[in-house]
Amino acid sequence: MVLYFLDTNVLIDANRDYYPIERVPEFWSWLEEMGRQNKVKIPEEMYAEVIAGSKDELTVWAKSKRVKDSLLLDEQVDSALVLKTLTAGYAPDLDEVDIEKIGKDPFLIAYALQNSDTRVVVTTEGSKPKRKRENRRIPDVCKDFGIRCCVTPTN
Repeated sequence: MVLYFLDTNVLIDANRDYYPIERVPEFWSWLEEMGRQNKVKIPEEMYAEVIAGSKDELTVWAKSKRVKDSLLLDEQVDSALVLKTLTAGYAPDLDEVDIEKIGKDPFLIAYALQNSDTRVVVTTEGSKPKRKRENRRIPDVCKDFGIRCCVTPTN
């Protein structure tokens, strides 16, 4: 069975641009159901970014017990895979400023690396293969590691 990992931007963009929680609650209910069926999950690091946002409807939705119970990934990231993602996916000589600019993306990719045959990363970041180091995009790093990546449309 395939497991899809959502990047933070998927939730933010869906709420802002396509499926506002108050106008299209069916989408958000469906997402929760996919989480209960273990088809879609949000890694802890991405979840933390969502709930750290302003007190908007997305943050309120994400903090609810039913969302946390259905969508939050119940697994620890392999720190060796995070390091591998940083050094082989971005650059071997990143400094603290570079790592801060990259953000939590290496965690998302590392979770998928744990079983790249059945795990897919979902993001709204488009590919920009010429970008280097801390400016690399999720689809390009995923491609380097042989991880499937779905890019949702953006405005």
